[in-house]
Amino acid sequence: MRTDIVILAAGQGSRMKSKLPKVLHHIAGKPMLEHVVTAARNSQPQHMQGKIHIVVGHGADQVRDQSGMHEVSWIQQNQQLGTGHAVKQALPKLKGADTVLVIYGDVPLINPCTLATLTEACGGQHLALLTATIPDPAGYGRIIRDSFGDIKAIVEHKDATPGQLAIKEVNTGIMAIPGDRVAYWLEKLSNNNAQQEYYLTDIVAMAVNEGFSIVHAQPTRLTEVQGINSRLQLSELERIYQKQQAEAFMEAGVTILDPQRIDFRGDIQIGQDVALDVNVILEGKVVLGDNVTIEPGCIIRNTKIASNVVVKAHSLLEGAVILSGCEVGPFARLRPGTELADNAKVGNFVEIKQSHIGSGSKANHLTYIGDASVGTNVNIGAGVVTCNYDGANKYKTIINDGAFIGTNSALVAPVTIGRRATTAAGSVITRDLADEELGIARGRQRNINGWKRPSKQKD
Repeated sequence: MRTDIVILAAGQGSRMKSKLPKVLHHIAGKPMLEHVVTAARNSQPQHMQGKIHIVVGHGADQVRDQSGMHEVSWIQQNQQLGTGHAVKQALPKLKGADTVLVIYGDVPLINPCTLATLTEACGGQHLALLTATIPDPAGYGRIIRDSFGDIKAIVEHKDATPGQLAIKEVNTGIMAIPGDRVAYWLEKLSNNNAQQEYYLTDIVAMAVNEGFSIVHAQPTRLTEVQGINSRLQLSELERIYQKQQAEAFMEAGVTILDPQRIDFRGDIQIGQDVALDVNVILEGKVVLGDNVTIEPGCIIRNTKIASNVVVKAHSLLEGAVILSGCEVGPFARLRPGTELADNAKVGNFVEIKQSHIGSGSKANHLTYIGDASVGTNVNIGAGVVTCNYDGANKYKTIINDGAFIGTNSALVAPVTIGRRATTAAGSVITRDLADEELGIARGRQRNINGWKRPSKQKD
């Protein structure tokens, strides 16, 4: 059976007080709309996936351009005339669907399993509503059931009687509709109400009048159906999401010293016996192997780290590949294209970009390595700089196995340092060094006898 999914994302979100469309505001580093699309896609088996249609209105061009969504159908709603009107815009795209699942682009924590359960309950034959039982249902439409427990209507809060207001089961707005009835019911919707809008929930009464059974499902967590209408709600759901992520990782064998002071912002994979200290941010596509330790204040972005690695405090790793047994930091910066082989060591205030550091090599402090290939067991002293840029072009530095680069050496690329070669401290190396050569390139020292320090002049 084919299930098409319609995501409503046309609202302005005026309470956000932003020029950015509401569904583009981020949860865990991604637009909330992207979370919803991911949940929708994951709610169906790969071989049974139907089409995903996103209804946009306010800021439609921004939503299309900035959401990063591909393989979805974009549908324009030029006038925002209610949820029923929004789904109606998608009707030409829904032909042939057995079930139409309607969800919302500002409900980012919806669980794929909940959507799958709702779709299964519909089965292309029943109208399926996602309801929720909440302690304080004020403002929500109430689910009205008959004496047999069957759903008969949805009554809006403002229209409810005192007895109906006591009902705790509410409508979330998410529903699954039989594909062969969706067009018929939507065409019958009326805007004869105070807001002059076409409400999708009105199809419930139509279904009851026609003798259709109304089935339901409920979310595992109430936060799944919590929408975002303000920056306060955005921040609340951000912390809820982070708490859920932290709990899942801890259950899988990860030590997180303080779950309230860590952020997961992307596609994160973590092995066993990993320790994450406070104020760590994992962002983008991050893979951490077993027995990795990340000390406080580190940012790990789009980086793959193998097992038994220690990243010391306040280091920033981006677009890097770190093999097993390495030690990084504290206060190290590894930029995109950095590769550390097994047991390499990068110390404090070292910056590396677009470079390979060989096995057992070390740059312990105060060094810049760019566009370089460093062999195995190389020692790079403090203050070393690979001078890779002439103001227009980048050039490569090659440092072969076992070389020793003395303190404050400047290696002016393109240049090659031979195996077990040495540069003397303070040298500016502009020519290649052969294997086991010593390169010295510095001014001759002069000692002046009888020199007097300058004294401070009197006023």
